[in-house]
Amino acid sequence: MLKKHVLITGSDGLIGSESVKFFCDKGFTVIGVDNNSRQYFFGKEASVLWNRKKLQEKYKKNYIHFDYDITNQKNIESIYKEYKNKIDLIIHCAAQPSHDWASTNPRRDYMINSLGTLNMLEATKKYTPEATFIFTSTNKVYGDNPNKLDFIEKETRFDVVENSKFTNGIDESMSIDSTLHSLFGASKVSADILVQEYGNYFGMKTVCFRGGCLTGPAHSGTSLHGFLSYLIKSIATEQKYIIYGYKGKQVRDNIHSFDLVNAFYEFYKNPKSGAVYNIGGGTESNCSMIEAIEIVEKISNKKFIYEYNENTRVGDHIWYVSDLTKFKKDFPSWKLTYNIETMINEIFSQNIDRWKN
Repeated sequence: MLKKHVLITGSDGLIGSESVKFFCDKGFTVIGVDNNSRQYFFGKEASVLWNRKKLQEKYKKNYIHFDYDITNQKNIESIYKEYKNKIDLIIHCAAQPSHDWASTNPRRDYMINSLGTLNMLEATKKYTPEATFIFTSTNKVYGDNPNKLDFIEKETRFDVVENSKFTNGIDESMSIDSTLHSLFGASKVSADILVQEYGNYFGMKTVCFRGGCLTGPAHSGTSLHGFLSYLIKSIATEQKYIIYGYKGKQVRDNIHSFDLVNAFYEFYKNPKSGAVYNIGGGTESNCSMIEAIEIVEKISNKKFIYEYNENTRVGDHIWYVSDLTKFKKDFPSWKLTYNIETMINEIFSQNIDRWKN
């Protein structure tokens, strides 16, 4: 019997590295693909090489790493040719993740997010069509449509009105059309639709997880991406932080990387074709920027230094909470194990020494 292999792109990043740990601990052989593009996007502080080093030291026997670019079709195919039907699962996390960066280089953004995903899908169809293909999509595929809901402003946050259809969060029925996405959102929409189509058209086992804010201690947060991680780092190291618009009352649901990867595992055990799920902290785990700041200040015993810019970022949501009903119905054994407080405490405690250095 062949030992099962998992191919993970973006393996040094937040969700990729959590996936490496999760599946290595379960006895899988993990093939990681990551060329540290995050440093290219966001600068030295965003480098994920510290994470790669930890993974290679801990999982010497189970972890194989390729320093490849997913836009290079020949390199991607070389991996599939080598392992072929040994690959039982693909977790595609590699991406350009920033609205702002995409606007500076839309061609490269599209190459990575859309063409890179197409390369992965084509190689999977050609060499290991029975494998399960998991794609980390984003709530940004809905563009500005979440901002068209009716909101009420409270002391520390915005919230949907009480009789809203979306009281329990935004579900998969929300349209992705007739809205401003940002160029990043557009490239992710393209990839999202491709993943669905390869499932529906070719009968492959594919899924798009449209994530809210994904977080955890392995996140190399920066000002352009990684809201909660970068906020905690800024307060802990007493660096000035810039709040963009909405009075800091914009709400995000946050899901810990472990809980997301556990959702991947549940899907892997009972896959479907062309599936789509909104995934995040839902009504159980969400906060506004103001609320997050209060928690971090309490944990770190430090004061928040910030500058307020009333200009909102393109594609920024006033309120986004994922409705988890569909995923929980299909996979009833899955549940969240982290909330906002436990996530913030873990991110702070596990990174404070590294940030100081």
